[in-house]
Amino acid sequence: MKIQINSLSFYKIYLALALVMIIVSPSDAQKTPFQALVLTERGGLHEEFVAASLKWLDSVAARRNFKLTVVNSTELVDEAYLANYKVLIQLNYPPYNWTDKAKEAFEQYISQGRGGWVGFHHATLLGEFDGFQMWNWFSSFMGGIRFKNYIAAKASATVHTEESRHPVMKGVPSSFTIPDDEWYTFDKSPRPNVHVLANVDESSYQPASDIKMGDHPVIWTNFKMKARNVYFLMGHDAKLLKSNEFKAMFENAVLWASGD
Repeated sequence: MKIQINSLSFYKIYLALALVMIIVSPSDAQKTPFQALVLTERGGLHEEFVAASLKWLDSVAARRNFKLTVVNSTELVDEAYLANYKVLIQLNYPPYNWTDKAKEAFEQYISQGRGGWVGFHHATLLGEFDGFQMWNWFSSFMGGIRFKNYIAAKASATVHTEESRHPVMKGVPSSFTIPDDEWYTFDKSPRPNVHVLANVDESSYQPASDIKMGDHPVIWTNFKMKARNVYFLMGHDAKLLKSNEFKAMFENAVLWASGD
């Protein structure tokens, strides 16, 4: 039996198939989850921030359908271990006291684009600390900087977005307040060697501070590396997890760095 389909019938069939494709297209909950490795610094002054961040990350991972593995040292980290993860979140773990094999694996992971990276606060504690030498490759990764000073008493400050079109800054206003955080200064601005996404207005510090850099980037990415990467100077106080702007940037960063 020969079946004839006129143009109107064909159009109806086409619309029906298109509707089916829309209905069955995967949502965030249906996508294959990616793996994120979270390298944390526990205890001490940053414990409350790290604990609050991990709790918040659990909720984001459930909503965005990715899985977290949390480690508190680099003992397990090597090339094969990192190959399991699409993004490494360096949650205040400093750039010293890494094992040699972890350093080598991380350098390859970033320089060859094997995964993405999101770093916070203590990740730029670059220099000679606790008897460890500075990791020169990591200093170059962060723009060739060395830690110089910090506002020990903490301060609230206004942050200005410089690159609103970058995915990390999606939904973030042109300026916003970061509450009661610890602001680092460096021996020089990383700006010539990185792409700055936001800076802090040092004149807005509350309480006021004489510890200043002048040009003071606080969020940046290094386009010279194949891996998607972004660093946040903020990350000292748990109050950050009550900031809608900080949480938006944090979530944007994880998804962007993972390539999701």
